[in-house]
Amino acid sequence: MFGQNTGTLDRDLRLGLAAFCGLLTLFAPLNGLWPLVPAIFGILMLVTAATGICPLYMLFGINTCGVPAKPTTTEP
Repeated sequence: MFGQNTGTLDRDLRLGLAAFCGLLTLFAPLNGLWPLVPAIFGILMLVTAATGICPLYMLFGINTCGVPAKPTTTEP
């Protein structure tokens, strides 16, 4: 349905951010609802790293993949 728009380096950085946010969520001395902020951000980074699709990149027309995204419509 959607073509990948994140390259290998971009995906690796997102995976690293997801790991950092996970550790921050588990071990940082945050109180109340504040641990949810890095947890949600980490989950978003993990999903975008796993799928290779970033919705914000689609919105702004950014593609770090190096390969043009496949068009969503086909002509007869």
